[in-house]
Amino acid sequence: MKLDGKTPPGPLAEKWTTYQSTVPLVAPNNKRRLEIIVVGSGLAGAAAAASLGELGYNVKCFTFHDSPRRAHSIAAQGGINAAKNYSNDGDSVYRLFYDTIKGGDYRSREANVHRLAEVSNNIIDQAVAQGVPFAREYGGLLENRSFGGVQVSRTFYAKGQTGQQLLIGAYQALSRQIARGSVEMYNRHEMLDVVTIDGKARGIIARNLVTGELERHAAHAVLLCTGGYGNVFYLSTNAMNCNATAAWRAVRRGALMANPCFTQIHPTCIPQSGDYQSKLTLMSESLRNDGRVWVPKKKEDAKAIQEGRKKGTDIPEADRDYFLERRYPAFGNLVPRDVASRAAKVACDEGLGVAPTGLAVFLDFSAAFERYGRSEAHVKGIHDADAATIRQLGEKVIEEKYGNLFEMYEKITGENPYKLPMKIYPAVHYTMGGVWVDYNLETNIPGLFVLGEANFSDHGANRLGASALMQGLADGYFVAPYTVGNFLSGEIRTPKIDPNAPEFLKTAGEVQERLSKLMNIKGNQSAESFHRRLGKIMWDNCGMSRNAEDLTKGRQLIRELREEFYKDLFVPGELNEFNPELEKAHRVADFLELGELMMLDALNRNESCGGHFRDEYQDEKGEAKRDDKNFAYVAAWEWTDTSKDPILHKEELKFENVELKTRSYE
Repeated sequence: MKLDGKTPPGPLAEKWTTYQSTVPLVAPNNKRRLEIIVVGSGLAGAAAAASLGELGYNVKCFTFHDSPRRAHSIAAQGGINAAKNYSNDGDSVYRLFYDTIKGGDYRSREANVHRLAEVSNNIIDQAVAQGVPFAREYGGLLENRSFGGVQVSRTFYAKGQTGQQLLIGAYQALSRQIARGSVEMYNRHEMLDVVTIDGKARGIIARNLVTGELERHAAHAVLLCTGGYGNVFYLSTNAMNCNATAAWRAVRRGALMANPCFTQIHPTCIPQSGDYQSKLTLMSESLRNDGRVWVPKKKEDAKAIQEGRKKGTDIPEADRDYFLERRYPAFGNLVPRDVASRAAKVACDEGLGVAPTGLAVFLDFSAAFERYGRSEAHVKGIHDADAATIRQLGEKVIEEKYGNLFEMYEKITGENPYKLPMKIYPAVHYTMGGVWVDYNLETNIPGLFVLGEANFSDHGANRLGASALMQGLADGYFVAPYTVGNFLSGEIRTPKIDPNAPEFLKTAGEVQERLSKLMNIKGNQSAESFHRRLGKIMWDNCGMSRNAEDLTKGRQLIRELREEFYKDLFVPGELNEFNPELEKAHRVADFLELGELMMLDALNRNESCGGHFRDEYQDEKGEAKRDDKNFAYVAAWEWTDTSKDPILHKEELKFENVELKTRSYE
């Protein structure tokens, strides 16, 4: 299979403009006769459904939540990038493009990334028009802050709840289309398979999660906007219901899975406190604007903190190692996530961790309290302020910027971060890998499009902070309306797709058979217990660092676990009724296959790049060592079934506008 990225010809900066000006269009009278299915109601899904409905298409939107507003996009905290250059610090569309390519360690397609940078500015205008309450500076312009991997301030934010505010904006747009009748909303429905007719995606099989009934839904095109697969690790910052089923079922129907081993480990997470936990909680990367990351220089101090004999405030400044500032002086605490995460792991591996488990580092705001406090004192005309006043004024500024995040931290840990430095440790957060798509966001199955985190297209081997919201809204609001229209322009003579067609009945029967198989195992172990064991295998063997021995072992352990799963799974309840345990079992079954493919992809990529760090491939300083000669490609895997090895297809990456060079943040 030869992969064609369908990148338009011409200069990079003109590709998207030329595409928009020359792409085939669908006339308004023809749009009314075409149907589109959108699976997912997060930023990508809600934006796509609202935009396509506004254009006049008939849209069906599916979510397994009670409301589209429960989509996991709501959990994003820190902000959204755009190249507005409001801070007047040298930002531009090209710089955003370059930072994204470099941040992804040169493993993404240039044309897609440049388009993302181009439309980023439109997103901010759209969100402001919807009433999203972005922070503003004293002159009334929108405020910006910095995120990791860049040297400009380009991140727009609404305190620590940016995802929630943007999702409400998208939900408003979606609700308007629902009210007008152009979008039909299906809450509490989970897609369990894609239906293809004559090689084109023509619908889905969905399970009504309230009644247990399987439903057949037909359309001229299908858009998957279902997020990432980080929960294959069990413990992650994702909501517990986040899963890979929609994307994986597309792969099982012939779509390709690209770069599945590219997993992002976020450096700023509340550390795991015990084996009882079912998820982890993220502390926004925005906190690294003002928080300084450190560990004690002396192991005896770290040991005392671990055992509760000392606190972070007991360690004098001279005995603290601000290791990110020491190792990466040009970027300091705002190095990219993969770099910060590995540096924290190295510090903890050396015995310098500061939690009872030894797996945490400090994120300290005392210097920010001092800096902001002195500035505020000057503003108020207090030129001889004492230390307590300065501290109080500084804490007030930090509260205004990050108050909800500090409150969340205290509720979870029981420690007041205004008085003691936060403890953080890396955790699985985002997946850069995903279903392979071309420039149109279309998979190798015609008519099947994948948007947002569910596709692989924009972030390479590591996503820069505040770029997830940007990609989801860019794909939904500004890219899909053109590219889906490109496909549908060839479908205007296609009659309404019949959900009673033989292909629908056959696929529905196969789904029913899969669910019945899970119900009839009648073993002794819950789906949750298998998921937890899978997550430990993934983290231990394919986590923050990998090597050939562990990956080979991990793949075999997953195969053995999958065999046990199909012999000893127990699903209570009945098949055709409300049954959340059956939902979970089906998702875990898919994770057990995807996890194996992730191991294989990581084993195949004999280099270190971004979030994929192979112990065998590092330089003398312990930094990632890429192999551009042999691995400057997208690894797109074809999965047939568990009895055969997946087939690797390569899309060679061409870098015509940026120079391939080793990343340096020193």
